[in-house]
Amino acid sequence: MSNQPNQQKQQTATAADGITPRATDYGQWYLDVVKRADLAEHSPVRGCMVIKPHGYAIWEKLQRELDDRFKATGHVNAYFPLFIPLSFFQKEEEHAAGFAKECAVVTHYRLKSRDGKVGVDPESELEEPLVVRPTSETIIWAQYKNWIQSYRDLPLLINQWANIVRWEMRTRLFLRTTEFLWQEGHTAHATEAEAREEVARMLAVYADVAENVMGVPVVRGHKTEGERFAGAIDTQCIEGMMQDGKALQMGTSHYLGQNFAKSADVKFLSRDGQLEYVYATSWGVSTRLVGALIMTHSDDNGLILPPKLAPIQIVIVPIYKSPDEQARTTAEAQAVATELRAQGLAVKVDDREGLQPGAKYYEWERKGVPVRIEVGPKDLEKGSLCVVRRFVLEKEGESEQDLRKRKKQFLPRAEAIAGMPALMTTLQKELLARALAMRETKTRVIDTLADFEAFFKGDGGGFAWVHWAGTHEDEDEMAKRFETSIRCIPFEDQIPEAARGAGTCILTGKPSAQRVLMAKAY
Repeated sequence: MSNQPNQQKQQTATAADGITPRATDYGQWYLDVVKRADLAEHSPVRGCMVIKPHGYAIWEKLQRELDDRFKATGHVNAYFPLFIPLSFFQKEEEHAAGFAKECAVVTHYRLKSRDGKVGVDPESELEEPLVVRPTSETIIWAQYKNWIQSYRDLPLLINQWANIVRWEMRTRLFLRTTEFLWQEGHTAHATEAEAREEVARMLAVYADVAENVMGVPVVRGHKTEGERFAGAIDTQCIEGMMQDGKALQMGTSHYLGQNFAKSADVKFLSRDGQLEYVYATSWGVSTRLVGALIMTHSDDNGLILPPKLAPIQIVIVPIYKSPDEQARTTAEAQAVATELRAQGLAVKVDDREGLQPGAKYYEWERKGVPVRIEVGPKDLEKGSLCVVRRFVLEKEGESEQDLRKRKKQFLPRAEAIAGMPALMTTLQKELLARALAMRETKTRVIDTLADFEAFFKGDGGGFAWVHWAGTHEDEDEMAKRFETSIRCIPFEDQIPEAARGAGTCILTGKPSAQRVLMAKAY
């Protein structure tokens, strides 16, 4: 059977298994990419998802990148219970109020079968209801009381990889689900200064992973009082822009002061011999980061992954017509794979029979594999390899035909193999550069409400740098009128030069010391 590319079959497969163009319906495009890339699917449980192997492999690589950085900064991993006694939340009322509407609660511990039907046994009611973990501050601080006695026990730097349940009414795969995976750091310190330093350190870790691993540029800053984490004194965040111009909160780091230490009565004996409450932080990111990857980089052909997070960085496809050609091209594909793996690259040889090469190309393209190598009989004769990049940076005025030509190169075998690590570095950098350029085209410095309205209702929106001196109620008014929110009060070094300096609030006209970042958001 011939394994030569079949253009008609490839086109048919594409049409039958298509992806909605971003310009037509961005929301449906996102769901199509998740499905066609085989990342996740809805589960029988409303609002929950099944993360499929390809999607979970991406999450595992993100975990590894984050976990290595956590441990490099002195943190260790632990695990705490999924169930939290209701009384633990009652001790920290402000914190509990922030999650009250999202909590799932266990009230019974047994089922009972009667007349062929299974239901809850009314006699199995728990003495105290258990909250399914929406976040772990309360139960972790109950344990810290036993772990901390003196300044010698500090700082306590703990991270947990876990699942979380928050009862969401409107869900979207990876971005917002009832159950999701995340990490949550919880640390205890002897002084406020040490705790605040920890908050900044971990936000810097998140920003590093976002930009230098995920290829997603972010803006760092503080949340407004109304947007802070429940029970926090200060919440810092990183905000990324997706291709539709909306913001996505990608990570948060919280300074909790002594609130949780006081509610759990966690004290330590200081160097001066005084009993004092410790200072706390918490910080976390979740599987939402996978959604950020998709919405920042992918195109109408499917998923695009940065090499550092691609489970498969290179796929090699042997091309043949006869059994003899099959044996020779497959052997060469395996030999090339061995040499590339020796350089630390993740490589797969797709030698499945019964599939046309075009179908294989399409499958790996939609799954976001950064590089494809084709090995055919002519390549063997010439001692070359056909190297196809998943994407290249577009040039102004470039035709689609010229773009395709730059994606596909025929290179001498040794050159192609030796140059592959450098190509991966180039692809990683170009994805970040492309995302930065996209963000730049959708960012405005805005001084009037009329221009603000024109930007978000006429130009499609994006990031708006505006002066602000309003209240939480004023923020609500902006949200009702324009569906926007203050994403952050940026750190000084995050504000563009053109947006610096004092001015007047875009809504109230009051004096404003600096600008904030406003956008529509997920």
